[in-house]
Amino acid sequence: MQSGSTPVERMYFAWNDALSRNDAEALLKLYACDACLESPLVTHLLGGESGVLHGHDELRPLFAKLADRKPVVRQYYRTPYLTDGKRLIWEYPRDAGQGEQMDFAEVMEINDEGLIQRHCVYWGWFGVRVMQRDQYHR
Repeated sequence: MQSGSTPVERMYFAWNDALSRNDAEALLKLYACDACLESPLVTHLLGGESGVLHGHDELRPLFAKLADRKPVVRQYYRTPYLTDGKRLIWEYPRDAGQGEQMDFAEVMEINDEGLIQRHCVYWGWFGVRVMQRDQYHR
């Protein structure tokens, strides 16, 4: 794992590292205790009507299922990040240069302690098709 010189840069590397290693507990440690995460994957993996989770108790089951069920097309080629010092944004583009991968835009707000306070995941059409094909449950 690479590190960074600022909280935002450290998060850019640490979050991707924990996710790529399927380390649910390491992911959870990157979030504030009262963090909010929004993603269509929430309803897909956990059911319910809301794609919003609040706090570690709600995040933990998502991260555990994600680590166990991640599709092969979930790769880690990504763009450099953009930031205003508190908000962190980057893209996992569909065209990864050597084939297709699930496409997302990750948007995080980093708090004063260097933890994720709010995280929204915006899905592209290729990633949505992965959910439609139910590849997280195979």
